[in-house]
Amino acid sequence: MDSIKVCVVGSTGYAGIEVCRLVLANPNMELVMATDRKEAGTNLADIYPSFAGVCDIELSLPDPAVIAEKADVAFLAVPHTASLDLTPQLLAAGVTVLDLSADYRIHDAEVYEAWYNTEHTSPELLSQTVYGLPELNREGLAALAARRAAGEAVLVAVPGCYPTATALAATPALAAGLAKGDLVISDAISGVSGAGRGCNARTHYCHANESVEAYGVAKHRHTPEIEQTLTEVAGRDINVVFTPHLAPLTRGLLATVYIEAADRVTAEQVQAAYEERYANEALVTTLPAGSMPQTSSVFGTGRAQVGVALDARRRSMIVASCAIDNLGKGAAAQAMQCANIVLGLPETCAVDPAAPLV
Repeated sequence: MDSIKVCVVGSTGYAGIEVCRLVLANPNMELVMATDRKEAGTNLADIYPSFAGVCDIELSLPDPAVIAEKADVAFLAVPHTASLDLTPQLLAAGVTVLDLSADYRIHDAEVYEAWYNTEHTSPELLSQTVYGLPELNREGLAALAARRAAGEAVLVAVPGCYPTATALAATPALAAGLAKGDLVISDAISGVSGAGRGCNARTHYCHANESVEAYGVAKHRHTPEIEQTLTEVAGRDINVVFTPHLAPLTRGLLATVYIEAADRVTAEQVQAAYEERYANEALVTTLPAGSMPQTSSVFGTGRAQVGVALDARRRSMIVASCAIDNLGKGAAAQAMQCANIVLGLPETCAVDPAAPLV
């Protein structure tokens, strides 16, 4: 089998450089192009010295015509709105796109425009896009694989880190009918790398160190993405109260969700539902009853760990936590997992190892 030629757009950001690392680790792929508007002409290893002796690629401008000449697949690790310009051109030129931005995650263009305060310029692509959370949407990704095998360029919208962890924590309870009502509360904590490589007052070391803060309260842009996913899982409208927090971690994300349990649900039923849901998932592990996940257990990997408990006091509540690496399962590793499925490769190729022990 010939190597699949890959371009990474936005390769010098934290998610982008993680994608580059995973592409280089995938024996079925070849990194033929990496782009960055500000650093074009610079060697990637000059920006990230760990690539010295591993990859000597020179950064280019993100020209869709050049990408189409060189690559079969493009990973777009770009800010929202940037993909709106690039993606339609790449698809038209026959390049399959894994988009790590938010531009194609939300099915309704009007909802996207309301939350991102910008016009969606290619709403016709939304119906052709598959939301790339494999544990919830493997059939959709398999359908893209069939379309690509027939010669069509396809588009995967790779989920955000907060929506991924929240969905993995909440899905088993909602899908098994163990929850009642229409409310899911998600409190989530992310490491500073989730804010991107650019530094601002909030992410500056002197501000972020030795401090935890809530931000984007009642208005974070991932809210409609989470609601869309959980509504599809539950089969009824789900409203989400989502509160993200910034913690002084380099990387890692922990989401804890609270869902009112249906009448007479037991802790044993809840644990069994989570174990059954993820029993055959290579990258998601349900921890034993009484154990809850920690970010260090998934650091640097594409894995997720989930723990669940039932608080059966006056109002019985299911409390479930999911730990992921915000740059791994929350971004680059999830994009690679989706790419593997769409390209007909082993799903866990280049994303499966356990976290370092120290």
